[in-house]
Amino acid sequence: MFNLTIGEKVWQTTVYCILIVLSLVCLLPFLYVVAVSVTPESEVLRRGIVIIPESFTFVAYKEVFISHGIGQAYKITLFRTIVGTALNVFFTIIAAYPLSKKYLPGRSSFLIFIVFTMMFGGGLIPTYLLIRSLGLLNSPWVLIIPHLISAFNLVIIKGFFEQLPAEIEESARVDGASELQSLWRIILPLSLPVLATISLFYAVGHWNSYFDAIVYLNDSNLMPLQVVLRNILLNVATQSADSIANSGAVSKFAVQMAAVVVTTVPILIVYPFMQKHFTKGVLMGSIKG
Repeated sequence: MFNLTIGEKVWQTTVYCILIVLSLVCLLPFLYVVAVSVTPESEVLRRGIVIIPESFTFVAYKEVFISHGIGQAYKITLFRTIVGTALNVFFTIIAAYPLSKKYLPGRSSFLIFIVFTMMFGGGLIPTYLLIRSLGLLNSPWVLIIPHLISAFNLVIIKGFFEQLPAEIEESARVDGASELQSLWRIILPLSLPVLATISLFYAVGHWNSYFDAIVYLNDSNLMPLQVVLRNILLNVATQSADSIANSGAVSKFAVQMAAVVVTTVPILIVYPFMQKHFTKGVLMGSIKG
């Protein structure tokens, strides 16, 4: 590092400056959202763009939690994310492991069928009729069961399993291990990076999803966090500034920003702990070699 030429130092400095600028471009909008959510309306109107508030108020967060049912929505979303991700990973592994074996009868046909579903779908109305016939309408399980396996994630895990040395499982069979024992005791411990990546894919998908809840759920107590956020943004946007001021709340923009922060921060906290496995898991699962 200390033996770099002048040209290399200039290039390195330029790269660092570009990365800093790009980081600020990504960070400043979120800082603005957080700042407005804790800033009094008078200061927002006076300053326009607020990054560092002069005074703080948490009335917007109180408004979000008390008046808009965020607590119940959190329970539904946590249930969907935790239980759904666990079931997603389990069933994806169960499907990907046999498909990674070239001696599986009909393997090519199964793979063609799976890849076909990545490009073509049945459509909203047939899917709704299927969900209704299964008795899943207005049930929290409708947020999980129809999405148990992602074809894309299955292909990634299958690719990772295929590149593991076959000698590992052969030696396990010589020692008397069954297929399930080999999977549980040998394959899965070696697959932690790709499993962490797939878990992140599934968890973020569950946390951010809202359309299926709008289509299949009617009970407001079963609505996940993102649907409640959508309703808050729509309701507050149509509410006049005078009515908000008369109710003693902060500005409608502060309520909107507080709702965004409340629904975004949890996944932002989890993501850094998974990020170290992200690139490694994707590359290991998608490159055969």
